[in-house]
Amino acid sequence: MNYQFNNDLESKEKATEKVNKSIAIIYDQKPTGAFIGASWIALFVGVISFCIGLWNASMLLNEKGYYFTILLFGLFSAVSVQKNVRDKLEGLQVTEMYYGISWFAIIASITLFIIGLWNAELLLSEKGFYGMSFLLSLFAAIAVQKNTRDKKFIEANEEV
Repeated sequence: MNYQFNNDLESKEKATEKVNKSIAIIYDQKPTGAFIGASWIALFVGVISFCIGLWNASMLLNEKGYYFTILLFGLFSAVSVQKNVRDKLEGLQVTEMYYGISWFAIIASITLFIIGLWNAELLLSEKGFYGMSFLLSLFAAIAVQKNTRDKKFIEANEEV
């Protein structure tokens, strides 16, 4: 039996536990119910208002599909970026390729959305409405993911 190998595993586990405890000290406050509620409400308001705007828009169905797909792509990539940043902060392994792809995806979704709005034959007020509801949705998705992660992290460390 390789005692050196077992010793290394034990020391790594102890070091990880020590890091988790120090992180727990930094993140020892659960998000308040008000902040969690506000985040979820902002997410629903942003997504639902964006979708209602698309439903009532006088654009072709393929244009509606483009904007809806960009919204979904943006929400997924925003959550992915937040998760990667948080994983790195907590010392969890994140491949640089996935980290880079996540950042590329969020930048691409915002860029594609801006290009789509720039070239759309919409009133300026409609463009502003879609832009604001899109950004509200992205921000709220990040906040919801952060709150969920904080709450789970703190609850897991309270059990230890």
